[in-house]
Amino acid sequence: MPEGVKVANVDYADQSSLIDALRGQDALIITMKAGEREAPGKLHEAAATAGVPWIVPNEWGSDPTDAALARDSFLGIVRDANRAQIESLGVSAWLGIACGFWYEFSLAGSEVRYGFDFPSRSVTFYDDGATKINTSTLPQVGRAVASLLALKVLPQDENDTSPTLSRFRNKTAFVSSFCVSQRDMLESVLRVTGDKAEDWTVTHQGSVERYQDGLSRFQKGDLRGFGQALYARLFYQDGCGNYEAKHGLDNDALGLPKEDLDEFTKLAVDRALDPNRVPY
Repeated sequence: MPEGVKVANVDYADQSSLIDALRGQDALIITMKAGEREAPGKLHEAAATAGVPWIVPNEWGSDPTDAALARDSFLGIVRDANRAQIESLGVSAWLGIACGFWYEFSLAGSEVRYGFDFPSRSVTFYDDGATKINTSTLPQVGRAVASLLALKVLPQDENDTSPTLSRFRNKTAFVSSFCVSQRDMLESVLRVTGDKAEDWTVTHQGSVERYQDGLSRFQKGDLRGFGQALYARLFYQDGCGNYEAKHGLDNDALGLPKEDLDEFTKLAVDRALDPNRVPY
């Protein structure tokens, strides 16, 4: 850990250890594996007992205002329950972060994510591959959280129109690195690798069909099916993945920089082709 970072060892079976670790803290940021249900609730309760005023809950992802997307992706139930619990405890306020899928993680991952298989130089396009979605790099998400929590809590006076933390109280901050389609991603891949379009095999599958196929696999016990359904649902042609078009972005309010797509595409390609990488 960097110098100055305090590491607290806790026991989730001992609520007092969580409370002691959180006492005196201004904010709790929760980053846990998808589907974790019990631990966040214990953290919310501990934060309330310790008097922590702000919680960034375990909900990194898509537009929380899209009810159909929340239902079909199975993420809405957990997210809404976490938010409701935080509010019901009456101490902390939550700060949501909508960042889309992580770009370099998703591009370098298996074909069930952004459709790319780099070893075989093949890609599966959802529908025609032209549906644009918001996606964020890991550094951009980190900057967004840091910038959000660095804001002053309240305006200085009635004439102060600069961003404040109170503006985001029990609300979602919408951030993004890029709004791109799979076709845009492939063009970036070609630029950073020097490949030609004819070097790649492009196939197509309808996003709805791909979602249903993934759901069926998941229901039969294949966990990769969940990932396939989750990603396919965000590429539906109803614009659900492009929250920028519906809500705008808070990038400027948080002082987030513009990023270079090709820089992070190259990072993803290098990770995908690294023979020593740990699959994820």
